[in-house]
Order: sequence, then C-alpha cells, then structure tokens
Amino acid sequence: MGNSDELMILSPLVRRKDVETRAWLIVQEIGKSHIEEVGKQSIMRRTGIPARDLRVLDPKLSYPSTILGRERAIVLNLENLKAIVTATEMLILNPNDPGVAPFVSDLEHKLSSSDGSQPIAIQGSDEDINDSPSGLLPEPSDGRPTNHTNTSKMGGSKVLPFEFRVLEICLKFVCKGLESETSTLEQEAYPTLDKLSTSINLLNLQRVRLIKSRLVALFGRVQKIRDEIEHLLNDDMDMAEMYLTDKIVNQQLEELELDDETENDADIIDDDNDGDTLNNKNSSTILTAQKPRIEELEMLLEAYFVQIEGTLSRLSTMREYVDDTEDYINIILDDKQNQLLQVGVVMSTALVMLNVGIVTIGLLSINVRIPLFDFGVPRQFYEATAGIVGGCTFIYFMAIIWFKRKGLLG
Repeated sequence: MGNSDELMILSPLVRRKDVETRAWLIVQEIGKSHIEEVGKQSIMRRTGIPARDLRVLDPKLSYPSTILGRERAIVLNLENLKAIVTATEMLILNPNDPGVAPFVSDLEHKLSSSDGSQPIAIQGSDEDINDSPSGLLPEPSDGRPTNHTNTSKMGGSKVLPFEFRVLEICLKFVCKGLESETSTLEQEAYPTLDKLSTSINLLNLQRVRLIKSRLVALFGRVQKIRDEIEHLLNDDMDMAEMYLTDKIVNQQLEELELDDETENDADIIDDDNDGDTLNNKNSSTILTAQKPRIEELEMLLEAYFVQIEGTLSRLSTMREYVDDTEDYINIILDDKQNQLLQVGVVMSTALVMLNVGIVTIGLLSINVRIPLFDFGVPRQFYEATAGIVGGCTFIYFMAIIWFKRKGLLG
C-alpha cells in the first residue's frame, strides 16, 4: 500500500520531467553530432543562460528573431533555427524540422571538412579567415595558453573561434533562405500585378491579395533580422559579450596570474615589494577588464547586414510596386464609378421626363369635358400626344446640356 502511494505521489513529477525534456542535437567543433534528451535545468547548468532566455527558444511561444550574447553562450532564434552556441559546441533544438535539417547537414559538413589548412573569407572583407575549428593554441614553454581569436596567425591567416564560425554559418543560412523566398515572390508578384493592371477581375484581385499578405509577412521577418544585426553593430559591449573563447582564455590567464602572485607574495619581505605587488595587481586588473577587440565580429555582422539590407531593399521596391498598382487600380475604379454616376444622371433625367409625359397624358385622359374632344377627330389626339412627347424630349436635351455646362457630365 505504501509503495503504491509513493508511486502516485512521484508520477506527476515524472510526467512533468518528461514534458520539460526535449531532444537537442549536440554538434561539436570537429563536426561530430549526437542527439541528447536534455531537460531545462540541465541546459541552464550546461550553458549558464537564465530561464528567461530559454523562453526565446520555446517553439510553443512566438518570439521574433533574436541574437543574445551571454556570459558562456550565445542564444540564437533566427527563423526556424533555435540554438545555443558555446565556445566548444552547438545545441540545436528540433533538428528534424524540415526547415532546420538542411542547416544541420551543412553545419556538420563544414565543421568536419575544415582542417585548418583551407582558409575562408568572410563576405564583404578583404582578409581570408581560416576555417579550422577554434580552440587554444599549443601552450608555450611557460605553460600559459595563447588566445588566437584576435592576435594569432597560422600560415598568415587569422583564425575565427568556433562561436563565430557557427554564427556565420547560421547567418548565411538564414539570409540565403530569405533571399530565395524574396526571389520566388518577385517571380510571382510582378507578372500578376501587370496582369491585374490590364484585366481587373476577381481572380487577379485574389492573387494579388495573397501575394501582398506574403509580402507583408516576409518584409516583417527580414526587418526584424536586420534590426537585430543593427542593434548588435551599434552596441560594442553586446558584441564583446559574444567573444566566448576570449573569456575562457582570459579566465585561464587570470588564474595563472593569481598563482604567480601567490608565489610572489610568499617571498615579499618589505613594504616596497608590497607596493610593487599592488601595482602589478592593478595593472593586471586593468588588462583583464579591457574588452576584447571586436573587429572580426563587426566585420562579419557588417557583411550580413549589407546582404539583409539588400533583401529588404528588394522587398521595399516590390512593396512600392504593389502600392503603385493599387493606386492605379483605384484610379481606374474611380473612373468607372464616375461613368456609372453619369449614366445614372442621364437615366434619372430620362425617367423624370417620361414621368412628366405620363402625368400629362393621364390628365388629358380623365373623364372631364374639354373642347379638344368635341369634334371627335382622331388627328387631334395624335397632335396632342406628339406635342407632349416633343416637349418632354426638348426639356430632356436642355437638361443634358445644362448638366454638361455645370461639369456634372463628361
């Protein structure tokens, strides 16, 4: 009885844990990957990001495209791509998503094929940047690790750290996808808009409405990514926060310096040496407090900012063309409406004159004795009818001429 009660108490916790556990694809810097069932708390301990940042990656919630730099990781929410990048690995959510599978295949291929001897150039730059996996260079004889992110050179080429290589692959994949959607929409939009300009019918209007809906949605997605990259470019501290490899290296350097200072403190005897130690500590603190150089990341982001700006410009041009077509269609419809109003004026005037004739004939046909019917000659009736019709026609044409002089008719 006690065991069953225990199971009943624990079962909600087990179900809750199962709900929070998700499949993540772990891609290492050498290109090898495997899937792990990881819970929310495990991800937070593994990457050091808070729970509020994990909400950005929740597929059930609708968050715009976001790039967040944190102490130990970079959070990426770009279109369907939801991932966490650290200095040594990349965690991808929903790797089996049809929109993410091509990216995973391309990422694994590029990481596994890079061997440190084939440099790649960042788009929009004149410098070739080595495409080898990042990490620490072999330690020199003094045992201190060397930061190769900004200052080291291998074979005359700068080496990008792992997090920036992955970030570049992500931005390239997203920008290429948006550019492809823009090209497809252009191929459909311009012929349909031209066809609508020549033939205004329900089918063409329906097609243009669907194209405009797709255009507005795509424009918003591209605009958000463009704004996010621009925000990073305008904030040096946010870019500096994304240098994950530099942080690890600086932390190792600080630990080595603390060890050296501890050894030196044991040999200090007089106050002068204490003053020198304090100066060394202050200079070390200033050195480690300096933010890393951001030229590489700024150049990378600037290149893709230009590319996404070009895509946004194409969408803006298409949007203006749609607006111009709508204005042209509205002008045509207004002209048609004016023509219908003119026809309505003509028909209304004709009906008024017809009613005048009917009323006149009705007055003459009532059972009242008048001299016109004294002689009983049919010719008099015809003359009276012809006079009424002629008078109404004359009044009608005079009304039309007056409408034209007043500008009511074209």
